[in-house]
Amino acid sequence: MNMVQALNTALREEMRRDKSVVVLGEDVGRRGGVFLVTEGLIDEFGEERVIDTPLTEMGIVAFAIGMAMYGLRPVAEIQFIDFIYEAFDQIVNNAAWYRFRSGGMYNVPLVIRGPCCGGIRGGMHHSQSNEPYFIHTPGLYVVMPSTPYDAKGLLKSSIRSDDAVIFLEPKSIYRTIREEVPDNDYTIPLGQARLVQEGSDVTLVTWGAMVHLAKEAAELLREKRGWSIEIIDLRTLQPWDKDMVVKSLEKTGRLVIVHEARKILGPGAEIAAYISENYIDLLRGPVKRVASYDTPYPLAHEKLYLPNLAKIYRAVTEVMQW
Repeated sequence: MNMVQALNTALREEMRRDKSVVVLGEDVGRRGGVFLVTEGLIDEFGEERVIDTPLTEMGIVAFAIGMAMYGLRPVAEIQFIDFIYEAFDQIVNNAAWYRFRSGGMYNVPLVIRGPCCGGIRGGMHHSQSNEPYFIHTPGLYVVMPSTPYDAKGLLKSSIRSDDAVIFLEPKSIYRTIREEVPDNDYTIPLGQARLVQEGSDVTLVTWGAMVHLAKEAAELLREKRGWSIEIIDLRTLQPWDKDMVVKSLEKTGRLVIVHEARKILGPGAEIAAYISENYIDLLRGPVKRVASYDTPYPLAHEKLYLPNLAKIYRAVTEVMQW
């Protein structure tokens, strides 16, 4: 099963399990979504639970917030997460904070999901990694799966959450990664990272499509240098699993963070700052970040803009030789 199929399965199972779960967005009905994540749902659940909306991201999120406050569990699709800025006011000032504003009278059990990140030559407005905007907003969970198995378990947990979740799906691995996904009803807790592989020399923290690049880099470093790389997939970017990262650093003492978002104030900046403030005694060298450049997303130079094997190889070498 690939990630698109896993996400579709998660939606279908949750809609069968709970009649309050509804799906809405542009072309999510008969079309099945721009990447076909919602394909076939309208045939089973009908137009009252799989709702095609006008082309208005602000409206989609606003409709979903109202539904959530009055007892439904909406899953709103944004066709490309780059277009979500139209809905930013609704997300920050309402979805994220309504529990606080109402003194706990209302919660907003809402999932906003959409394809994110680059790697498919989508150009400037179809390739952005905008998770830092949401991580900075208290009241939101921010989730990004890296495998079909995780995509199903994390989406089911997100739908069952009583707070708003931004669910980011790296479209470059929508159909390129396949694995066995159980038929049973399993969930993966939000906020819990995954130890991808154990190692003893360097801790490499990453998420989304970068997990697979990190595995390639770790194998290359093992072959060329004999170094043992521990890889952690955060899965949830807010709140992130501090305990697993610290536990790994107690063993390796070296930290490299890899992400597609731009370097300045990206998630790596927060992780590096947290470790420096609280666990600098564990470090044998500076924390290194491998991220995209601080420029608009360049179509012509996509491969140079994104993290790649050479950049990870160089960062690990620098911390090992410090």
